[in-house]
Amino acid sequence: MFERIERVPGDAILGLIEAFKKDTNPQKVDLGVGVYRDDNGNTPVMRAVKEAETRLLKSETTKTYIGSHGAPAYGDAVLPLVLGADSPVLEADRASATQSPGGTGALRLAADFIAKQLPGKGIWVSDPTWPNHHGIFTAAGIELHKYPYVDADNRLDFDGMLAAIKKIPDGDVVVLHACCHNPTGFDLSAEQWQTVLDVVRERNLLPLIDFAYQGFGQGLDEDAYGVRLFAEQLDEVIITSSCSKNFGIYCERTGCLIAVAKDAEQKDNIRSQFAIVARENYSNPPAHGSAIVSEILHDAELSAMWRDELTEMRDRVNTLRRDFVEALKPYGLDKKYACVGEQRGMFSYTGLTPDQVERLRDEFGIYMVRSGRANVAGFSQQNLPYLARAIAVVNDVVIDD
Repeated sequence: MFERIERVPGDAILGLIEAFKKDTNPQKVDLGVGVYRDDNGNTPVMRAVKEAETRLLKSETTKTYIGSHGAPAYGDAVLPLVLGADSPVLEADRASATQSPGGTGALRLAADFIAKQLPGKGIWVSDPTWPNHHGIFTAAGIELHKYPYVDADNRLDFDGMLAAIKKIPDGDVVVLHACCHNPTGFDLSAEQWQTVLDVVRERNLLPLIDFAYQGFGQGLDEDAYGVRLFAEQLDEVIITSSCSKNFGIYCERTGCLIAVAKDAEQKDNIRSQFAIVARENYSNPPAHGSAIVSEILHDAELSAMWRDELTEMRDRVNTLRRDFVEALKPYGLDKKYACVGEQRGMFSYTGLTPDQVERLRDEFGIYMVRSGRANVAGFSQQNLPYLARAIAVVNDVVIDD
């Protein structure tokens, strides 16, 4: 039977990884893979994480299952991180946490829940959005639609976004990025969040807020503005959160599916359905990552250490954004790429064309996604001059050597 199975193209980013490894250019730059990197190009283990693991190694007494909802201590730590320590939603017992294998796992749980409990409802994602959104939702059998997000000038198209959302059918699901929009880096302002909230309420839409990069934009609380606004103002919200990135524990796959309901009874009803969906997908989530997060967030010393480290990472990325624009100034391209300095998070929709991206790869060993999305964490003070000059070349700027 297997002889009828056809080979399909591999993941584009995985292909970039392989091509980058084979490239012999000593100045090659990897801007494709979406992980944080330090100035040496490494993805370090955070100091708070190492200390938490040391403590866990000494105190751990069992490797038994932690249940379909995951470790209770993890949920108790993540809910106030996402919704706020003094959240009226938590005070009213309106929110439930279900641990998942990364933010991706949380999205798949949400997709299966929607497909089963809200049959016939469509789901709307930004154009562009994280490519895996398409695969996850369509695999669950949900009809997927798009709303505009970036215009032809590579700017946030808020008017187009709003006009499209106003036409979404009653009761459909709209996916919103809480912060550090992937792949564009363009985020909504507080005023824009309020405007979207008004439309979502008027259209009776169910918001699904993807919160993968808390702390990488402006700060842990600042990045949660839209999430907390929606949770406090609406009766029903689904949130998919990830601790894989902001704790630097990518390989531990540590996420959370959060449901906000009208009251405690409805919350428990939804929570019971989440347990079934999780059971049908993978039964129990992995324990190590959630144990790390719980150990850190329940300990004042480790929590302070982690927050300081996350601030260092965020500040580095934001500084690199500004320095990138500054490095382009001698070539007269600083205004053309000024958007990179205004965006937030690790990703940037640079505005580079597919042809320019190919030239950067073939002529300079600079690798990024064909759409022009770059991982800003791949910038460094060492490679910025080389990167700026290469971008100038593919923009046909005459350079006097």
